[in-house]
Amino acid sequence: MEKIFITGLPRTGTTSVCAAFLELGFKTAHTAYTRETFLQAQVIADTPVFNDYETLSELYPNSRFVYLDRAMSSWVPSIRCLLTRMLPRLETQQGGFNDTLKRCYFDTFEHLSADNIASDQYLIDIYLKHRNDCLSFLERKQHTYLMLDVAKPGSLQTLTGFLGIQTDLVSSMPNLNQGGKVTAWKQIDHPLKVESTRYGKADKDSLLYSSS
Repeated sequence: MEKIFITGLPRTGTTSVCAAFLELGFKTAHTAYTRETFLQAQVIADTPVFNDYETLSELYPNSRFVYLDRAMSSWVPSIRCLLTRMLPRLETQQGGFNDTLKRCYFDTFEHLSADNIASDQYLIDIYLKHRNDCLSFLERKQHTYLMLDVAKPGSLQTLTGFLGIQTDLVSSMPNLNQGGKVTAWKQIDHPLKVESTRYGKADKDSLLYSSS
């Protein structure tokens, strides 16, 4: 099955674009922490994609990619809010988040700390490095990709054009998780939605791609 990977960082509109893909008829997972999720979903976003796009491009060589871009003036305060809430659970050795999520955040957000989260320049540097690394990789490997800002007018039409489909089912890009909220995906009930975990359980990080 051809995969479409959403490689934008968290808080770039991953939930909104995933909701759009559902309405466009794609089996979609917003985050993927089991081998079964990768097997079932056509579209996968957020963790671990934003960190593991190189590995995923090797496992699924015919994949297409959508890089989500967002204005710094909007992304910086949004990601700061998210990282501030996440940091205690990222740092704890007991409970907290699963190992895949922790690895991806610590790999991409190098030297993650409360002091760095408070620094605009730290966050901007992380964003620009990620964008440059990802787009350079996609160009070098000649992958088919789209750079998309979901906040711009006509972004849904840009997406459907990239996909080569026409539809009257969706007229505009959904606008979810506003004001720092991050729970919109959990509230979506759709037959094409693919769960990220197995009843709340994740595969071991070292085994996540072993049988994809």
